[in-house]
Amino acid sequence: MTKQIPIIDLGRYGSDRDAVVQEIGQGYRDFGFVGFVNHGIDDDLVENAYRVFKQLFAQSGDVKGRYVLPGKGGARGYTGFGVEQAKGNDVPDLKEFWHIGREVEGNNPHPDILYPNFWPDEVADFKRYGYGLYHALDELGIRILRALALYLDLDERWFDDKVNLGNSILRPIHYPPIVDRETPAVRAAQHEDINLITLLLGSNEEGLQILTRDGEWIPVTTIPGTVVVNIGDMLQRLTNHVFPSTTHRVVNPPGMKADQPRYSIPFFLHPNPDFLIQSLDSCVTEDNPNRYPQPILAHDYLVERLREIKLLDEG
Repeated sequence: MTKQIPIIDLGRYGSDRDAVVQEIGQGYRDFGFVGFVNHGIDDDLVENAYRVFKQLFAQSGDVKGRYVLPGKGGARGYTGFGVEQAKGNDVPDLKEFWHIGREVEGNNPHPDILYPNFWPDEVADFKRYGYGLYHALDELGIRILRALALYLDLDERWFDDKVNLGNSILRPIHYPPIVDRETPAVRAAQHEDINLITLLLGSNEEGLQILTRDGEWIPVTTIPGTVVVNIGDMLQRLTNHVFPSTTHRVVNPPGMKADQPRYSIPFFLHPNPDFLIQSLDSCVTEDNPNRYPQPILAHDYLVERLREIKLLDEG
């Protein structure tokens, strides 16, 4: 029987917290990926967000090109085909995407990192539903981090003030139909995410696969309405691999399915740029010695990784 990631009812968190926390923590230790239902994100918001994102990607290249932020690693707005390339892969991924980031009310403590968003005039209600979904996933991500904090014997709100100004990104992605069936490129080559956790809408579409601890690629295809949340490398480093980051990919579909586009919407939850990533004391033991004795600022780590995947030039 094919292995499956655990699917957890987040609605139980209020009434059966200890058990849910243990299920979540164990799911991440085993798979690095957990699916959540009853997470509280409104179906209409998701449906409308998909609608405006599809309208965006249907615009001409000239229109989308107006919303490129040069030299900033695709931090906001549009990134076209042939740009992002997974670390260790020889060819770019078969995708285009758009970035929506955090907008800070009042004084922005990181103006050189937390840039203004682009809101395309050509798509009605883009900001309403795009930023509405950003907020909803940001809030859900904090709820997941609270459960993880409890599993790590931290205060439930330990992460709250460490992510409230994070450079978190909502990334609607369009994988177009695959015209060249012989292409060596794939929709998303195998990789690990950079950030703390990633929340994914679109896991009910075929293509996403994860690499299990014993080296087997398994599909992740969930029922509609499930939000799949995985561990990123920043949280792996912070927890000294108690929560491991899992390699994953989006493969090209077989046969006639390759003629169909695919859309997904990941939300990459980042810590604040000045957060110092250093192994938690509770995650360093005699059996699990500290793999990362040298701490690193979250933004410095992000820049290193963006250079590796070709979104930023070598500095």
